[in-house]
Amino acid sequence: MSYRIVLNETSYHGSGAINNIAEEAKKRGYKKAFLCSDPDLVKFGVTKKVTDVLEKANLKYTLYSDIKPNPTIENVQNGVKAYKESGADYIVAVGGGSSMDTAKAVGIIIANPEFGDVRSLEGVADTKNPSVPIIAVPTTAGTAAEVTINYVITDVEKERKFVCVDVHDIPVIAIIDPDMMATMPKGLTAATGMDALTHAIEGYITKGAWEMTDMFHLKAIEIISRSLRSAVAGEKEGKEGMALGQYVAGMGFSNVGLGIVHSMAHTLGAVYDTPHGVANAILLPTVMEYNAPATGEKYREIARAMGVKNVDGMTEDEYRKAAVDAVKKLSSDVGIPSDLKAIVKKEDVDFLSESAYADACRPGNPRDTSVEDIKKLFLSLI
Repeated sequence: MSYRIVLNETSYHGSGAINNIAEEAKKRGYKKAFLCSDPDLVKFGVTKKVTDVLEKANLKYTLYSDIKPNPTIENVQNGVKAYKESGADYIVAVGGGSSMDTAKAVGIIIANPEFGDVRSLEGVADTKNPSVPIIAVPTTAGTAAEVTINYVITDVEKERKFVCVDVHDIPVIAIIDPDMMATMPKGLTAATGMDALTHAIEGYITKGAWEMTDMFHLKAIEIISRSLRSAVAGEKEGKEGMALGQYVAGMGFSNVGLGIVHSMAHTLGAVYDTPHGVANAILLPTVMEYNAPATGEKYREIARAMGVKNVDGMTEDEYRKAAVDAVKKLSSDVGIPSDLKAIVKKEDVDFLSESAYADACRPGNPRDTSVEDIKKLFLSLI
């Protein structure tokens, strides 16, 4: 059996990394950027840190900011139109998952116009050409969209999110600069950080996991577990740790998939516009308990990576509980709610469960599941 690993051509890490954007653009012969960034980042001057780099290097750009927190088909189609009108030859994506997901979809459609309806990109689409070159600059420490072959778009009409998986969409360059993440408020830092932890844990236990991705995921769990609390407290060291930890998690899960935590979180985002990281954080411990029988000894290593002591002396039940409890404690410490009572309406549970079961992440779940199983998980949290 063979395994595939797809990563960025180049990535830069550390304070001041954004200054490499201009050098890379010139070296590659790029002339004009289509800069995707969400309106709040533009409003609060975060995007300006990148436009300043471009302007100082006399590099032209067009700014596109018609991007919602859960980007829609319309956001993508408007972006395709704006790209064509801009005369750009590459994309710079500045933001969290919303900006990068929009950029990926735009870049793919520009290179593969037959997918202009956007919906046809769901799942593993048969695109022929690599995306327009993308330089991705994350401003949150969670989604890892800068290093993944995945993106998620919301279909407002059908009240659902759909996952697109395409090796052609990965950014050619990732710029992981913790200074770009410095202005994140506590709540966003907590939510995106728990999203990153979910990526690492789900990627570690997914059916497609193997030794190399296990290495990435366990290291990511370790870094995130020791960094998230201090990042939420505003400490520089914690923020730097989260910038790295979320990227390392992305190196893994992008290549092996996720599970039903993400399937369930996607449908919460589509129906209620629930922040993705918050949904993941609430769901993760409950789904971990459900998945435990299908995970062998992996929860022992999760517990160890999260700093639990004396795991080698524990029984299987003890180390599985220890892993779940460590996740619950971290989530609680950074202010994440413990249930879905304020989010989910009971009358929506059937639709939510069917939508989650149909989600592209569900087949990777370590334990085979059903609509009824997912329904029980939702009901246990409301």
